[in-house]
Amino acid sequence: MENPFATNRLPQTEVLDPEGEKTEYRILVAEDSADSAAPISLHLQQLGYEVVIANDGEEAIRVTALTRPDLILMDLTMPVLDGLAATKRIREATAPGYIPIIAVSGLSTSGFLQAAHEAGFDGYLTKPVDFDRMDGLIKTLLGAR
Repeated sequence: MENPFATNRLPQTEVLDPEGEKTEYRILVAEDSADSAAPISLHLQQLGYEVVIANDGEEAIRVTALTRPDLILMDLTMPVLDGLAATKRIREATAPGYIPIIAVSGLSTSGFLQAAHEAGFDGYLTKPVDFDRMDGLIKTLLGAR
């Protein structure tokens, strides 16, 4: 059965590892704003990643359980359940199969950075997202798996 949360990979795109071997990774974008999710998702698809979407923290937990993404980009301020609480629950549920999670937020105060660290995030990106920084962080975290 096809994954109902997945987007289609753009034609003729692929992701290469450092040795030039083709790899495929699934990234969950947990973001309640379509204006933020769309450019991130499109950019990731253009790089060859499969993208799955969640619109709030509860949905991010469900989609993670269903699709087992290789990495998660998690907005911190979402309805129903915020990104901090969702990340803590994902960490509890997936302890044996670690999934790197990157916080994405328009807030960059030291309090938010500390809260993200304590919740178990592996990185922090501020909005608007710098795609070069995001790409480097993703490659680093996926390479460490």
